[in-house]
Amino acid sequence: MTTTVLRTEGLVVGYGGRPVLDHFSFDLRANEVLCLIGHNGAGKSTLLKCLFGLVPRQGGQVYLDEKPLNHIEPRRLTAAGLSLVPEGRGVFPGLTVAETMKMGLWAAGVPKDLREERLDWVMSVLPALHAFYQQRAGTLSGGQQQIASIGRALLSRPRCLLMDEPSIGLAPKLFQDLLQPIRQLQRDTGMSILLVEQNVKEALKISDRVVVMKSGAIIREALPEELADNAKLMELY
Repeated sequence: MTTTVLRTEGLVVGYGGRPVLDHFSFDLRANEVLCLIGHNGAGKSTLLKCLFGLVPRQGGQVYLDEKPLNHIEPRRLTAAGLSLVPEGRGVFPGLTVAETMKMGLWAAGVPKDLREERLDWVMSVLPALHAFYQQRAGTLSGGQQQIASIGRALLSRPRCLLMDEPSIGLAPKLFQDLLQPIRQLQRDTGMSILLVEQNVKEALKISDRVVVMKSGAIIREALPEELADNAKLMELY
């Protein structure tokens, strides 16, 4: 029997009184990479922001390990096992990567005596961090900023990682180089990943299951190989 880690039931989320997600229900299963695709404005990023407590919901429920999450702020969600890699990377350009990680360890609530060990673990997952660890984030390339953003999200050792458009501004090869260590980590630890992505072709290569959204609703659930044909993808868009 497949275990559900994160799910929504009848979720209603919107802006200015207008719903973007209306009675939206989905599930993220244990030990899987679920890729969420769809046109711009389909509600993908809104879903991730709601799951991480950044956008309030007007109705419905979110469950983590079948326990309802009732308006829990992001810090407590991080402690519960959720972590978010935001769209646009969300790095502070004036801080060095080292300072960003120090702040991330504090924000994740990692005890002081475990912080060095936790940082070493993240660096082992993303060894590229070593090369620009003392640089200010504003001086980094897009790929380096994304590595730093993912590294910060991993500091809490999440069981469930939410990734919002990690390929923005990256060449396909760099995107794959970025995601392969995360895929390996997911396989090694059993972590679940919800990946929102516009670069569908590359995202399908590291996904176990795909959900297609349109206008705030799920219109298709499939295995990656079922959507490998570009013509089939075009039909859904």
